[in-house]
Amino acid sequence: MLAAFGGSATPAPQGLLGSYRWRMDDARFGGFSGIAVTPDGIGFTALSDRGAFTTGRFRRDKAGRIIDVTAAPLRLLRGTGKGPLAHDRADSEGIAVARDGTVYISFEGRRAARVLRYARLDGPAENLAVPEAFRKMQMNSALESLAIAADGTLYTLPERSGGAAVPFPVWRYRRGTWDQPFDIPRRGDFLAVSADVGPDGRFYLLERDLRGIAGFASRLRRFRVTDTALLDEAVLIETPAGTHDNLEGLSVWRGVGGLVATMISDDNFRFFQSTEIVEYRLPD
Repeated sequence: MLAAFGGSATPAPQGLLGSYRWRMDDARFGGFSGIAVTPDGIGFTALSDRGAFTTGRFRRDKAGRIIDVTAAPLRLLRGTGKGPLAHDRADSEGIAVARDGTVYISFEGRRAARVLRYARLDGPAENLAVPEAFRKMQMNSALESLAIAADGTLYTLPERSGGAAVPFPVWRYRRGTWDQPFDIPRRGDFLAVSADVGPDGRFYLLERDLRGIAGFASRLRRFRVTDTALLDEAVLIETPAGTHDNLEGLSVWRGVGGLVATMISDDNFRFFQSTEIVEYRLPD
């Protein structure tokens, strides 16, 4: 959750399908840190970092570009009871939707790094187990990323690893237990902000780097997932600073023309930033 102070236009990067600036008359609108797109590329759920969410639909032109967005008013996530999450435990960052519709949300905050499970997103939450390592993560740099595989395995990692030379630890949840089977190497100054397991079964990591008044640079890496490692690292997208706003949410799906990465920006509720929905076609 960083803020840029400016930026300049740059030529459209290779593979860019389109960029749509989304506005909505809703007091809770903004701060989007996560997005989950339905397999048909039409429906979506967007998550803000203030414990709110909305569901909606994209309207696309014949080339597949987003030309309009309709969405419901934002609603607050519930805690384990009937009321909304407590303010100091509502920094929601990552979203992952299972095949049966179960939704998982990851959080950061002071001793609040955890993952919640929702049978229905407008219903009560269920706490997953919290490893001791989660409690020691940095307050504003914890579980930004959350992804789910086809078999229901969850993967999460913190925004910061604890040092420029320290890899990002990837945590895995399956059969009711967390473990930390592998890491992702850090490359440069980029920080991890979102992840997804695509329909191809590969792991995608969205990263961003704030470069002062030049704005944000974004990068998307892809890995092949094994039981003990992430292999075959490939950089699919790396944009110059200022190309897009603060991209923080990622969802990978398969369109008619191949794989598509849909990303959404966090405007930090600041007037000089915007909520941008950006899509790239990816090499298959």
